[in-house]
Amino acid sequence: MNKTRQQLLIRWLREQRRYSKRWLGFASLLGLCSTLAMIAQAWLLAALLQALIVERRTRAELLTLLLLLFACFILRAVFNYWREQAGFRAGQAIRKALRKQVLDRLRELGPAWIQGKPAGSWATLLLEQIEEMQDYYARYLPQMTLALLIPCAILATIFPVNWAAGLILLTAAPLIPLFMALVGMGAADANRRNFLALARLSGDFLDRLRGRETLRLFHREQAEQQAIAVSSESFRQRTMEVLRLAFLSSAVLEFFASLAIAVVAVYFGFSYLGELDFGHYDQRITLFAGFLALILAPEFFQPLRDLGAFYHAKAQATGGADALERFMHASAESPMRAGDRTLTEGTTLTLEARELVICTPTGKTLSKPLTFTLHPGARVAVVGPSGAGKTSLLNLLLGFLPYKGSIRANGVELSELEPGHWQRHLAWVGQNPHLPAATLRQNILLDSEEDAQRLDAVLQASGVSEFLDQLPHGLESETGNQTLGLSIGQTQRVAVARALYKQASLLLLDEPGASLDAHSEERVMQSLEQAARRQSTLMITHQLDGLQEWDEIWVMQAGQIVQRGPYSRLTQQEGPFNQLLRHRQKEVV
Repeated sequence: MNKTRQQLLIRWLREQRRYSKRWLGFASLLGLCSTLAMIAQAWLLAALLQALIVERRTRAELLTLLLLLFACFILRAVFNYWREQAGFRAGQAIRKALRKQVLDRLRELGPAWIQGKPAGSWATLLLEQIEEMQDYYARYLPQMTLALLIPCAILATIFPVNWAAGLILLTAAPLIPLFMALVGMGAADANRRNFLALARLSGDFLDRLRGRETLRLFHREQAEQQAIAVSSESFRQRTMEVLRLAFLSSAVLEFFASLAIAVVAVYFGFSYLGELDFGHYDQRITLFAGFLALILAPEFFQPLRDLGAFYHAKAQATGGADALERFMHASAESPMRAGDRTLTEGTTLTLEARELVICTPTGKTLSKPLTFTLHPGARVAVVGPSGAGKTSLLNLLLGFLPYKGSIRANGVELSELEPGHWQRHLAWVGQNPHLPAATLRQNILLDSEEDAQRLDAVLQASGVSEFLDQLPHGLESETGNQTLGLSIGQTQRVAVARALYKQASLLLLDEPGASLDAHSEERVMQSLEQAARRQSTLMITHQLDGLQEWDEIWVMQAGQIVQRGPYSRLTQQEGPFNQLLRHRQKEVV
């Protein structure tokens, strides 16, 4: 990673501090209070030793100093505890804000853009890479402030007592961050490469896990197992490279810190032997001055030690920020511009497309110019071979893809509508339904208000009532992760019930009968056929049987509508629809 890119990422990371300035400032303030308590503790300890050894004062005379020393111990522990708490709260708030930014950006780009990368890479981005920034904000940033303030406070304490000891510490201080920075730049670059490798490894592993049945059928288990082993070994080596550089950074710090402390100790030793006589102010060097300097000398370098211990947090954060910043500024056209126009609630919906060209988020065209009209209450089935553009059309209507040309809903351009308002007019049932809410009832209602009578009717119409009694708590049963406990057919019926309950103006169906057994498919399609009569409906399907009752069929090929009309007319004329029918019959035979 070049210096320009590294500096940009550091600026980006520091910009995120705005989400938790109060907690970060509080953490630094508590760290400074802990330092002042430590200096007072060292002063009292040196004074006690001077009084006991040189002045030979009694213990009773030193009771006040002992109590004050004990109070300093307690205060320092309290300040350190609350400093850790404040740092954790700061990191927590910033991580929450970063996840919100990523999720908002993902929602803005839409599923059509997201599916370009494996799900494992998004999980790594949202969980691991953002999580790795906790120590950077909780520990490293407050420590950077303290690494400047604490040495200054210690020098301000030592210089009035002995200028030679202060000068030794002041001379050694700049060498440590200089050499640590040289090592740290290599650690940040290695950590960035490590994050990229982890994202690829996560994505590859999840893809192989999902396709394990296909791999087994083609006898690829052993080969894929070896490939995962090679990737894991490569990732292990990259991780060890990062750790090696981190340990090297700590070794540099310890070397120079130990050297400086040793020089201070030698100076005072020769001074007490009478070999050196400088550094004091108009009097000989006292035991108090020597003890105070030797107690504070390790503490002078402790902030840099802590900063070195947390330096790997900066390297991890920089590596994670590289992927995050690239994602947040990824070049992609927004599927729907944030318009502010709305449609009248409760009205029927008419869709009119004129020279409509569907595009990818990066601007590549997915279709040829389309011109069509979807009238209120019309039921249209879209058929065609794979790759004909059917799903792209559906994604456009859902607001997930940008477009050129014109498509109007009740005379209002789709791009001028407020996205959330437009999607409230839509209901959708796909091939792979998801139940994101905790219970069955919540997955059907979502944000809608509950109407018991309408809910019962929907449960009957969708077929959910057939298996409701088999669930342990009925509608309050927890669906669990990945719809655990429900079959695919049952999950699809819940998705149908959700779409029916919404009472949308436009019902969009994407192969709703795919992957279902015969009974479930019949029940689901029967429910959807009844529901399709209540609003405008557009259904993508490869099942050509059962389309006789639909108002119109659109046949798509190579990104354009090549034939349209009712089933009775299309079967009577030679064309793409009859070719699809013959092809389907051959597959059945």
